[in-house]
Amino acid sequence: MSNGPVGVALVGAGVISGQYLRNLTAFPDVRVLAVADLDADRAATVAREHGVPVSGDLGTALALPDVEIVVNLTVPSAHAAVALEALRAGKHVYGEKPFAMDMDEGAKVMAEAANRGLRLGCAPDTFLGAGLQSTLHALRSGLIGTPVAVAAATQSLGPESWHPNPEFFYQPGGGPLFDLGPYYLTALVSLFGPVKRVAAGTRKAREQRVVGSGPKAGTAFPVDVPTHVNALLDFPGAATATATFSFDSPVNRRMIEVIGTEGALSLPDPNTFEGPLLARGLRDTNWRELPVSGTTVSRGIGVLDLARSLRAGTPHRASGELAYHVLELMSSIAQSGERSEFRPISSTTTAPEPLPADWDPHAATLS
Repeated sequence: MSNGPVGVALVGAGVISGQYLRNLTAFPDVRVLAVADLDADRAATVAREHGVPVSGDLGTALALPDVEIVVNLTVPSAHAAVALEALRAGKHVYGEKPFAMDMDEGAKVMAEAANRGLRLGCAPDTFLGAGLQSTLHALRSGLIGTPVAVAAATQSLGPESWHPNPEFFYQPGGGPLFDLGPYYLTALVSLFGPVKRVAAGTRKAREQRVVGSGPKAGTAFPVDVPTHVNALLDFPGAATATATFSFDSPVNRRMIEVIGTEGALSLPDPNTFEGPLLARGLRDTNWRELPVSGTTVSRGIGVLDLARSLRAGTPHRASGELAYHVLELMSSIAQSGERSEFRPISSTTTAPEPLPADWDPHAATLS
C-alpha cells in the first residue's frame, strides 16, 4: 500500500494501550487493524472495546498485509525482541520507551531497520505537544537570548504506594532514570540537539521496597537499580544541563528551567502535552505566562507523524535515531554513576523540526 490511511497493529494490550487506541482510532490518517497480546482474551477484550477488527498473538498481527506500522507497547524487556520480529516481517515499528534495555539490543534493532529500509519510531512523543513545541518557538525567537544552562528534575517517593505491581520499576530497565528519564532527556535533545558527554552520581536509598496497594499490599521486593540519579549533560555549542531523577524524595517536583543571556523559561512537565510555559526577563520579579499553541492530543501523535511522513517521504520526528541517542544517554549516565567518570556519547541525532502551525491530528490528509 502506498497511499491512503496507514494500517497499524498494536502489540501489548496493557493499561497504556487504552490511551493509544482512543487516539489512534480517532485519527483519519490511521487505521487500527489489529490488537495483539500474549493473553489472547485480553487482546480480544481490548480490540472489542475500541472497534478493532482483529485480535490475537503477534504472528496474527504481522500476517495482515495491510499493517504497515507495529505499535510496540510490550514491557521494556520485550521491546527489542518484538521490534526485531516486526521488522523481519517487513513492518515499520513505533515503540514505547525505553527504545531497548541496553545499547547492544538497541544497536541490533537499528541495524535491522537500516538493512531492511524500514523506519523506527519511539515514545515519548510529548515533545510534539503544544507546551514543548511552544517552548521551541520561544527559544528560536531569541526571547531569552542564548541558552546558557538548564536545570531539570523529577522527584517523588516512587510508584509503589499506588501501583499494584511496582516491582518492574526497580529492576534493570527501570528506576527513575529509565522510567522517567526519557521524557526529560528527549525534551532536552529536541530543544538543544545531541549531547556530547555526561557525568553522574547515583544512589540507592533502600535495598527493599514494599507494595502499598492492591492484592500484594505489604509484600516486600528487592531494589536492583539506583533510585536517585544526579546527571550533568554537555550540549556542544549550547547549554549545559543538570538533571535529577529520584524515587527517594518526599518533595514532589517536575521541572525544567532554561537560563539564557536575556531571561529564563520555565517549561511544562515533559510528561504532558500542554502548558503552562512561563518566562521572565533579567529584571523581572515574577514569571509571566506565555501563550501556548499546538496540539494537546496525547500519546499516539508520534505514530501519526510517522504515518504521514511515510506517505510524504519526509523524516518523522519521534525517530529511532533520537530514541537511540536518549538510550545511550541513560546508559552512559548509569555507567558514569558506577565509575565516577565522564562518559563520551558516540551516537548523535538531529533536533526534530517543529510541527507545522496547522498540524491537526484529526484532519484527513491522506487520500
